[in-house]
Amino acid sequence: MHLQAIRTRPIVPRVDTNLFAILDEYITSLENNSVLAVTSKIVAICEGRIASLDLDKDELIQQEADWFLPRSSNRYNVCLTIKDGTLAASAGVDESNANGHYILLPENPQNTANQIRQYLKTKFQLNNFGVIITDSISSPLRWGVRGIALAYSGFVPFRSYIGKSDIFGRTMHYSKVFLPDPLATAAVLLMGEGNESQPLVIISQLDFLDFVDRNPSPEELASVTIELEDDLYAPLLTAVKWLPGKKNAVQTKESKSKNQ
Repeated sequence: MHLQAIRTRPIVPRVDTNLFAILDEYITSLENNSVLAVTSKIVAICEGRIASLDLDKDELIQQEADWFLPRSSNRYNVCLTIKDGTLAASAGVDESNANGHYILLPENPQNTANQIRQYLKTKFQLNNFGVIITDSISSPLRWGVRGIALAYSGFVPFRSYIGKSDIFGRTMHYSKVFLPDPLATAAVLLMGEGNESQPLVIISQLDFLDFVDRNPSPEELASVTIELEDDLYAPLLTAVKWLPGKKNAVQTKESKSKNQ
């Protein structure tokens, strides 16, 4: 596996609005059996997913989150959230590298990943090519951040070891690797968190990936996330009273109205 970070000019809110023009400017060649990692921040900037710092950040977080815990629930005064099946801080609402704005997460990162894959695959006449949209998140019981894939396209996401034997012949019953996340972690390491200006990373020599010439199916996308009650960490995740974000609050209200 080989990683190449692409340095760009600063991508500026309210100035840069065309993600594909940025890709044309900086992605000059690609090879088969490669994946392009794109940070979610430049996707969001180009989509106009930004907000003024004059707005109430907690209101924005509650608007973006599926579920949230108030700032008072932890010693760091950070709003913990669940958004799109991911445990995260502040529902992704962030001020870093934002030039005086809040940056939200992309509206539909999966759709963007699919579009980028098709565009670059056609442009460079590739047979095997994939895309991931990355973000940085913190992990429980670990300082620092790591990368995560908000979306992937162009390859089989899981490497399953279920039914296979370990080195001592013991049959494995549960283990499988979600490949987009370790790829995202490697890419985010090069992208950096400060002024590196490296929002694109080409990951090549990926002979261990099974590439596919299609977008992920709805069934494949649904298989990535786990319901709260079914999660291995359910005893911890269900021990607190999550409050519904605005989207969930509206859905709950509509559901109650239908049942009355």
